[in-house]
Amino acid sequence: MASRFSSPEASMRSYLFPLVLGLCGAGILIALGVWQLQRLEWKEGILAEIDSRISAAPVPLPADPDPVADKYRPVQVAGRYIDQPIHVLGSTKADGAGYRVIQGFETQGRRILVDRGFIHLDDKAAVLQGGPLEITGNLHWPAETDGYTPDPDLAKNIWFARDVTKMAKALDTEETLIVVRMTSDTDPLLTHIPLTGTGIPNNHLQYAITWFLLTLVWLGMTLYMMWRIRRSKAIAAR
Repeated sequence: MASRFSSPEASMRSYLFPLVLGLCGAGILIALGVWQLQRLEWKEGILAEIDSRISAAPVPLPADPDPVADKYRPVQVAGRYIDQPIHVLGSTKADGAGYRVIQGFETQGRRILVDRGFIHLDDKAAVLQGGPLEITGNLHWPAETDGYTPDPDLAKNIWFARDVTKMAKALDTEETLIVVRMTSDTDPLLTHIPLTGTGIPNNHLQYAITWFLLTLVWLGMTLYMMWRIRRSKAIAAR
């Protein structure tokens, strides 16, 4: 009986399960890493397309902007700011906490929303310039709300996200938002925050590296398991 279990065939069978488990697991992890590299290439293509669209030559404001087809489209409008602005709480690396200023804008008989830029917390009550001017910017419908976004504090005029639908209803405008890139009349209190593709997350390379590192860990665990089997056999044979 002892000789049957100590035969080369039995010894090989004892290594078979950890070897198959290790190779199958490593294959799955490598496939996930390769998939993330493919996703990285796909995402970089999308970001390049967005950057190209953002930096294109501006066109007149479409008659009926589409949130999908016209997102990021550069436009140019002329008109004047109307009513009181909405203040959306936020921050920038350079200036810290403050507010994004969203205000109604009247152009060619239409009322739209304009993201004028960023002001400091201390400038919330300041009166901003509002004379006739031209604006160049990009159409945008930001997705900044979820189930955890607080309702705006209307009494203090503090919002916590740029919700185009709600802001348009509050200011009685179209559900169309232009993020200012430049204007013909700048306000010293405002810092423009033009649209760029840099804020769009692209973590696929980190995910791929993680899967490949897990592959090395998995293979290391497989080798350790096979070493433990060999060591146990060596001890038993003494």
